[in-house]
Amino acid sequence: MHSNTRKKNVSMSLLRKIQSLPFVSKFMLNRYAPYRGAGIEIDEMNLSGYHIRVKMPLTRKNQNIVGVHFGGSLYSMVDPFYMLLLMHHLGPKYIVWDRAATIQFLAPGRGTVYADVRIDADEVNTIISLAANHAPVYRNYSLNIYDDSGARIAEVQKTVYIRRKHAQGLIKKFALEK
Repeated sequence: MHSNTRKKNVSMSLLRKIQSLPFVSKFMLNRYAPYRGAGIEIDEMNLSGYHIRVKMPLTRKNQNIVGVHFGGSLYSMVDPFYMLLLMHHLGPKYIVWDRAATIQFLAPGRGTVYADVRIDADEVNTIISLAANHAPVYRNYSLNIYDDSGARIAEVQKTVYIRRKHAQGLIKKFALEK
């Protein structure tokens, strides 16, 4: 059991380092097998500026049967980034999970497509206020996927679950009182 705890601590330490070094995150995400296979690339990662830009050219590996972008790849290109931005800004005292998502396809994607994932400092401060009592917080985000000409290809709606973790000392204290 001690070995499992040690492995978990090492992997959490690695996760924190990745989150604190955006160039490492970008490097690793650009080599993540599902992203490489679909041709998805993090074009710009500015975690301190609350922004990530993702792009995906149309290739034979990510096109559907009629020769346009496969819908699953379109969603995949934006999937983890609200969670990543929030984890970076909220830090290890918060649990951040994707809760739900929908995608509405608006036009066929025939070339390179782009998405800009953004939050801002006010949003992070709002979340901190809402989560201060350790209750779950659900935040909804919307973003568009565009083609080279600026036409909207798809609209993605994301719901993210956030909760402030209880301090370990408080949990032990409550356990002893019961």
